[in-house]
Amino acid sequence: MAYFDFTGFWSSIWTKWHFHPDVLIGLTILLGLYLFIIGPGRIKYRLSDTPVTSKQILMFVSSILIILFSLISPLHELSDKYLFSAHMIQHVLLTLIVPPLMIAGIPGWVFKPIMKIKSFAWILRLLTNPIVTFSAFNLTFSFWHFPALYATSVDFHSIHVLEHLMFISTAMMMWWPLMSSSEELPPLPEPAKMLYLLGLAIAQILVFAPITFSDAPLYEFYVEAPAVWSLSNLQDQQIGGLVMKVGGGMLFMFLFIRIFLRWAHNELDNTKNFKKKQIEINSIKNKTSSNFISSVNS
Repeated sequence: MAYFDFTGFWSSIWTKWHFHPDVLIGLTILLGLYLFIIGPGRIKYRLSDTPVTSKQILMFVSSILIILFSLISPLHELSDKYLFSAHMIQHVLLTLIVPPLMIAGIPGWVFKPIMKIKSFAWILRLLTNPIVTFSAFNLTFSFWHFPALYATSVDFHSIHVLEHLMFISTAMMMWWPLMSSSEELPPLPEPAKMLYLLGLAIAQILVFAPITFSDAPLYEFYVEAPAVWSLSNLQDQQIGGLVMKVGGGMLFMFLFIRIFLRWAHNELDNTKNFKKKQIEINSIKNKTSSNFISSVNS
């Protein structure tokens, strides 16, 4: 393990920006396609009379900027060469922050033309089925954290690109049943969303537990990497596991509470409306009965 001056390293790390052409070109195409669809494409192809809100645009653009930051900033340098914990921060950004922002920025009417094509509609319904989305994300995330595959991904750039593409795509699938605004590909009902979130929190343990509670470093790549702070490789690995679990756990718990409160509020409103209608019905019945009795007496 190589040791060097911490102060010098941390002062120079901020200059380590990696402007990968594949990242820049891919994100430019994705953003350009989005802006075309919500702008001139919406009008030209009569996709919808409802324009996209500024909030939706902000969310989608923010997701693009976070991907850009994750893959070209000094965070990428740290995760690729020095710190497992930095790599886990990168993974949290790509799987837990980017997808919900991106989905929230996509208007539901985007999928209406696609859903008219039966083969595409069948594929999209399959890919957004909650069982498929849950399984695809958790299996993919667990798969790539096996030490041998993890080492391969950091050793070969093309494999690393594939890993990140799989993370983002399956994370988009995973978030769809929670965040969708599409009528054709709708989200889950509120109670089902809560069960889904509980399942996601439990599934994280498959990756979190072995990494966090291991008594030895699992990833040889970081054992051989230069030490850039005073923590041991095992401590760095444990921090990475905690970042993964705490980051995901807090987000899932926040969403669970928010969805529960919204569901409870809706149920309370429904109960009040039902009671109000019952009172109105009873009032009409009583009035009708009184009128009938009065007419008979007269």
